[in-house]
Amino acid sequence: MSSLNPKASAWTPNPNASSFVPGQFTAQPAAVKAPVVVPPANPGSKMVFSLVSTPSTPAPAAAAAPAPAAAPAAAAKPAAAKPAPAPAPAPAEDRDWDQVDAEDACLNIVIEPVTKGVADLKVSTPAPAPTPAPKAAPKPEPVPVAAEEEEGGDEEEFEEQLEIDVHARRHVNLVFIGHVDAGKSTLCGHIMYQTGMVDDRTMDKFAREAKALNRETWKFAWAMDITDAERAKGKTEECGIGWFKTENKQFTVLDAPGHKSYVPHMIGGASQADVAILVISARRGEFETGFEKGGQTREHAMLAKTVGVRQLVVAVTKMDDPTVLWDKARFDEILEKLGVFLKQVGFAPNEVVWIPISGLQGINIKDRNTPEQCPWYSGPSLLGYLDEMKPPERLYDRPLRLPISAKYKDRGVMVIGKLEAGTIKMGERLVMMPNRNQVIAEKLFLDAAPISAAEPGDNVRIKLLNINEEDISSGFVLCRPDDLVPVVSKFRARVIVLEHKSIITAGYTCVMHIHSVVQEVTFDEMEAITDKKGSKVLQQNPKFVRPGQTVMAKMVLESAACIQAYKDYQQLGRFMLRDEGKTIAIGVITDILETVS
Repeated sequence: MSSLNPKASAWTPNPNASSFVPGQFTAQPAAVKAPVVVPPANPGSKMVFSLVSTPSTPAPAAAAAPAPAAAPAAAAKPAAAKPAPAPAPAPAEDRDWDQVDAEDACLNIVIEPVTKGVADLKVSTPAPAPTPAPKAAPKPEPVPVAAEEEEGGDEEEFEEQLEIDVHARRHVNLVFIGHVDAGKSTLCGHIMYQTGMVDDRTMDKFAREAKALNRETWKFAWAMDITDAERAKGKTEECGIGWFKTENKQFTVLDAPGHKSYVPHMIGGASQADVAILVISARRGEFETGFEKGGQTREHAMLAKTVGVRQLVVAVTKMDDPTVLWDKARFDEILEKLGVFLKQVGFAPNEVVWIPISGLQGINIKDRNTPEQCPWYSGPSLLGYLDEMKPPERLYDRPLRLPISAKYKDRGVMVIGKLEAGTIKMGERLVMMPNRNQVIAEKLFLDAAPISAAEPGDNVRIKLLNINEEDISSGFVLCRPDDLVPVVSKFRARVIVLEHKSIITAGYTCVMHIHSVVQEVTFDEMEAITDKKGSKVLQQNPKFVRPGQTVMAKMVLESAACIQAYKDYQQLGRFMLRDEGKTIAIGVITDILETVS
């Protein structure tokens, strides 16, 4: 025992416990101050490390016991070499905690954060004996409770910040329309990529998958076309949805299908939009195919105007194609031919903006093109114009109207729709018409961000209580109990016949599209043939009408639906009639004749 400190002669070591420090309990090794870690005597034993708070005054690292005359830890191991004494740790406020964390990570130690003071490492075996707490040690703070409170506060603060960020920008709904293969999905995907909504890693994944199918140019389109069928065919079948932000606005993107077989999906997307992006391919032959009779360029432009789109941006893409090479003459040719048709549809010249772009190369989408790329165009880029354009007017002071466009289950019943008028607050009691179900708007989401209130024009997702998914259908309308939307079975309308293979008489049945409602309707009575504005009567009680004529008619729905007169709510009062895969007529509701209570 000659290796013992002579100053510790007052202590009598236990000869049967020579591997432990004298004066300590047999099941508890000597306490070690952080950040020094003393390895266990048995390398195979497991040690559990945790942190406890201690007084702010640090103790010397070499001390093994709280008593002033305690024996050093090295005295318990006479056979091993005496390790060099560790330097005393710096005060807590001066220590480099990043370095401490790095050292502890190498030892697989899980350290809980300590706000103040020096942390001690409390070492225990799997079956530790109870260790009395030091008399001078302060009462530990309730760290777990504080951590939970702080975590909850951070989550609430994060959701509040999301809501502030959402409402700090004016919300606008965009729909991308145009002929099949014009480049709508590619343009949408490149916008999502340039605005940071699709990261580099995801885009690299799309590029590898597209290259494996020998379709390298489809990589941006896959940001919107997410189903296997759409990616295999290279055609959008359903209306894709996304969102992005600019400096002043937040946009919801609706990528409408361009094939004539999916026009009903295009109508559903366009009915929720404020602004339409008409994508035109400048490639030789492609513009002509879409613009000729039967092409979707004409039909999409007409349908967009019919469903209520008042601002149109014509994005002439593929200007980098070898058949074009940013030729101004080609751009002017498209502008001249298409401009005349858009004026006939009803778009005023000041409602249409023309922008040359390259959807695949990303030229003039976010950043303006350089003079080397397009020397003759000096206007804004596509996103530059969208960010600065005048936002559409909103119906804040009108009774609540929210047509349901889709539904699904996600830990409850979720519905999607564009808020046409009024506002909705979280927790508000509403009525689902026409079934008159009393529901509660438990949660509101705008572009995946939680919000406490929805404003007119918002394309929102609402989690509803007190209703089942099977009790909801597209075309149902949310409203307030004190102002219910009428459930109509018969109405009077002014109908403009566009094209039809023969005449239309009383008793003719076709399919009507009005907001989110798709339903059969029958011409019950032909009242008069008028001019296009309906102000002048040309013929009373006609027996039939031909394409190009406007008729005032009484119409009967197959089953009652939530619709209103055009003068009261434009979005709930304008409709399209389709038959045999073609749009044959458009119209507006002038009067409600019969309702269902």
